[in-house]
Amino acid sequence: MKSAAPPPLNALRAFEAFARHGGMTAAAAELCVTHGAVSRQVAALQDHLGVALVVGPRHRLTLTPAGAELAQRLTGAFATIAEAVETARRDERREIEISCLGTFALKWLIPRLPGFMALHPEIRVKVSESYASIDFTRSPIDGAIRIFNPGQTAKRSEATPFLPQYQGPVGAPSVTPPGLSIEAMGRLPRLHASTFRESWAVWSELVGVRLPAAQSREFQHNNSMIEAAAAGMGVAIVPWAFVAPDIQAGRLVAPFGFAERPSKFVFLRPEGRPDASVDAFRDWLVAEGSVSPPPIPSTGPGD
Repeated sequence: MKSAAPPPLNALRAFEAFARHGGMTAAAAELCVTHGAVSRQVAALQDHLGVALVVGPRHRLTLTPAGAELAQRLTGAFATIAEAVETARRDERREIEISCLGTFALKWLIPRLPGFMALHPEIRVKVSESYASIDFTRSPIDGAIRIFNPGQTAKRSEATPFLPQYQGPVGAPSVTPPGLSIEAMGRLPRLHASTFRESWAVWSELVGVRLPAAQSREFQHNNSMIEAAAAGMGVAIVPWAFVAPDIQAGRLVAPFGFAERPSKFVFLRPEGRPDASVDAFRDWLVAEGSVSPPPIPSTGPGD
């Protein structure tokens, strides 16, 4: 009496391929095995089942009625398996890479990412730091966060503003005590980052003040500049989004608040490239931007 255990999967696959192609040679090519290997698997399957599946001369085998019925069912079964595997691959966790301004990622984005992960556990977010302009035709990234001025665009990309841009001077409590005048602040060392050297000129024009010449200290990135300000090395003009946690913690103070600029934080994504995961991230950014704490109001002479 033959065993009731299922026949070997390799034997079933070899027989199904033989039946579908009508020959051992074509089946062997599909399975990347030899002609003899397919022949042995078909013979082993017949022995296991105790049923004749093929008849005729070795080089002109044909299916018996039992063989034809088994082959038809196997073809459907293997198609179902292939579909299930493909579905599993589509449903696996998706990773998207977002290029972001380094200090914004550290101070604003990353502290909020656990909220996105809770809403979308199926999406992984890889954050890469960059200040460079975006060209999605040459970069594999899925999206980017940048600061855009009115009318600014990026080639072949869709831009979604999600957070207003506010800037103001900040310093350590020991350097910018309560009651500090703009004139007194103007005599302090001015810190700026090489990524935005014009920060003091832009803020002065925005609030309507004229500051005298003063000592200047430059740092490569905003984060280094912010740490220098917290260490008492001078005063820096910084976006509210970059320093809100430090001000709330008391490491920095903003003696004249933050003035709104026409520029905004925007999310860029490739134009005409459908991606539900990127859409979900964009929509989450817009929602987070709408509930982000407002800055300390500006108290400069122009307000």
